[in-house]
Amino acid sequence: MKELVIISGKGGTGKTSLVAAFASLSSNHVLCDADVDAADLHLILDPQIKKQQDFISGNSAFIENEKCIQCDICRDLCRWDAIGANYEVDQIECEGCGVCVHFCPEQAIAFPENHCGEWFISETRFGPLVHARLKIAEENSGKLVSIIRQESKTLAEENNIDLMLTDGPPGIGCPVIASLGGATAVLIVVEPTVSGKHDMKRVLQLANHFKIPALVCVNKFDLNIEQTLEIEAFSQKNNLDAIGRIPFDPQFTKAMIEGKTIIEFNNNSESSQAIRDIWKSLEDRFQLREV
Repeated sequence: MKELVIISGKGGTGKTSLVAAFASLSSNHVLCDADVDAADLHLILDPQIKKQQDFISGNSAFIENEKCIQCDICRDLCRWDAIGANYEVDQIECEGCGVCVHFCPEQAIAFPENHCGEWFISETRFGPLVHARLKIAEENSGKLVSIIRQESKTLAEENNIDLMLTDGPPGIGCPVIASLGGATAVLIVVEPTVSGKHDMKRVLQLANHFKIPALVCVNKFDLNIEQTLEIEAFSQKNNLDAIGRIPFDPQFTKAMIEGKTIIEFNNNSESSQAIRDIWKSLEDRFQLREV
């Protein structure tokens, strides 16, 4: 099975719209929305949830007042200052390290697991989708990414599906690292700006570290031709395939408002044709299937 991960150095570059468009052009695939901190692929694909599972990860301390003798050991040891003068744990400040639990002489501190969010297996008009919802301010998003990628692979194997299309998180942090391991290739979506080029270089370094083949496409390329040419020149110099340009197109926004891909919204637009050309290049390189 092959996995193509679409990533970017920052949010808002258009990678989710691109993943949805690819889904409308490919067949026999599983979709995976690994951007669990701000999942939005479901907004375009309108999934029908078939399975829902709680995401339990980490622990938070809770002082049982009837057992507490207010000895202040927990307050002295807590480097996060999460325990207030009234001996209540601030759940935002608590990092779940467990030091207070371990050293409490009265065993007056409970340490329950956190319910951090949910993950789902859903059906869409373009096939199965595995996605998740992480609660506000919750951590361990890298662990949740690993879970839904594994569920996507299991689903693919059970149904004899040979392709995963993964909408990866932006940046280079833990969720991105969790989304890359074992991937067949990554497609970096970059905007033609100075910061866009800088972010692309950081993501490329990450892909190179894991020895994953990387390709790049420039979205909204016609907004800054000079930067587009610089990005493509950098790509050529560093043996990075620049496989396409997508023009700026306000119809992307109109398509999202209607819950459609750009291919569905206007199949004959210049941007739709550009995406078809990019998909064809990907198909040629990795023997992906096309409708």
